[in-house]
Amino acid sequence: MRFRPTGTILLMLVLSVAAGGCSRAQSERGVAPVWRSLPVRQLLAAVFLLVLIPMELKAQELTPRAYWPAPQGTRVATVGMAYTDGDTVPDPSLPIVGFDSKITTTIVGYLQTIELFGRSANLVFDVPYSSGNTVAEHPELGSLERDYRGLGDIGATLSINLMGAPAMNREEFAELRANPRPILGASLKVVAPTGDYDSDRVINVGANRWAARMELGYIAPLAPRLLLELQAGIWFMGDNDDFLGLTREQEPIYAFQANLVKRFSPGFWLSLDGNYYRGGRSRLDGIRLNDLQRDSRIGVSMAFPVLKRNAVKFSVAHGSLNDSDESFVQYTMALQHLF
Repeated sequence: MRFRPTGTILLMLVLSVAAGGCSRAQSERGVAPVWRSLPVRQLLAAVFLLVLIPMELKAQELTPRAYWPAPQGTRVATVGMAYTDGDTVPDPSLPIVGFDSKITTTIVGYLQTIELFGRSANLVFDVPYSSGNTVAEHPELGSLERDYRGLGDIGATLSINLMGAPAMNREEFAELRANPRPILGASLKVVAPTGDYDSDRVINVGANRWAARMELGYIAPLAPRLLLELQAGIWFMGDNDDFLGLTREQEPIYAFQANLVKRFSPGFWLSLDGNYYRGGRSRLDGIRLNDLQRDSRIGVSMAFPVLKRNAVKFSVAHGSLNDSDESFVQYTMALQHLF
């Protein structure tokens, strides 16, 4: 039988993990960090209600053009910013309603093309920094608020084109761009637990665990300037052995993505994007939670060249959480410089 925490227990947990976000009036109500003394089943049920879904949005990337090759020797530096705004209520029947989160993430990235076994390959590194605010509305006590900021988990990706894109010079790449052919690629992304993390708080910028994604990508030319890109991957997560004093395990998350890309000129393209994630059920100290993720996102991306060696990319995406009416929107802008 699914356990439903009482409003009192849930409210006490929300206030106690607000990490300084409690007001003086709330403190005078006698609300203290009580989660350590809660029965385990009550703690498990209540804690997961506050696992901040926007923090998981870092894994829900919409990445058109991820497997489109580049000439050997290409080096690209990227500075980007993403703003996410949305509701994150996982269960509308809970006594706390109206979760609203606003998160700004700045990402500095670097891409280097390499030759691997005669094939075109890329090395990508990204370093995120996030700041955000989450507010939950309670019918009796009003607004409960938490602010957070810090360095995120650093990621590194190695991708290789297995078919259709050998290592190319600029002339060979120009020929591929004029006459695209099917391309099959694979990638491995590793995320290191480098982000800011406080074991006494549910909401953190860092995840305090390693994660890795294995993925296959396929590009199908529908016309000389129209491409269909398909990606299927699986995320594996290590254990967080200090999650509120407990050990958090998470099952793999399966990810699927499709992009319809229209190319107008070199560096100028428009993409319709969509993805779907399923899986990720968790265990806390061996007790399985009812927290299966079923998230999706649709969006539009556009990039165009600026001056000689620069490009600007914009995207907007709308996502739904756990097949419910709860949703979020994300706006992204990035500046890329080609060395």
